[in-house]
Amino acid sequence: MLNRRFLLAALGALSLPAAAMAHSYKAGEIDIGHPWSRAAPAGVTGAGYLTLTNKGSTADRLVGARAEIARAVEIHSSGMEGGVMRMRPVEAIEVAPGAEVQLAPGGLHIMLIGLKQPLVKGARVPLTLVFEKAGEVAVELAVEAAGARGGDEHQHQHGG
Repeated sequence: MLNRRFLLAALGALSLPAAAMAHSYKAGEIDIGHPWSRAAPAGVTGAGYLTLTNKGSTADRLVGARAEIARAVEIHSSGMEGGVMRMRPVEAIEVAPGAEVQLAPGGLHIMLIGLKQPLVKGARVPLTLVFEKAGEVAVELAVEAAGARGGDEHQHQHGG
């Protein structure tokens, strides 16, 4: 009887939409929500997105990241300057106590420079995040479609 319940629960989980199966991680007092990327071919630059929420009483900073799938990994910001979208590397991303910081298309993001293999929709790509205080944490980027904006839970975060 117990095995049958387990099997039914497992089958039910498989039928959930992908957005409902979002994944999260923790580094010290920092919650890392739904790390994801868009599908991309090998040889180009990909990007990683996620949400950082500081549940603690002291600030922390995301100071770096690394991934075997890329030649180099950098933290970048992007924004409009004089009508042109520009990207710039940033030294770190501050996460103040109680604050939430979104790494999302058109803003802060993690650059995966020189992809050694393609980012394929449906795959999970290992990425190590490095925090100043919380240390290192291994996460997986969920690869979504090439034009994805990060699933339904992220749509309200983007302006028109």
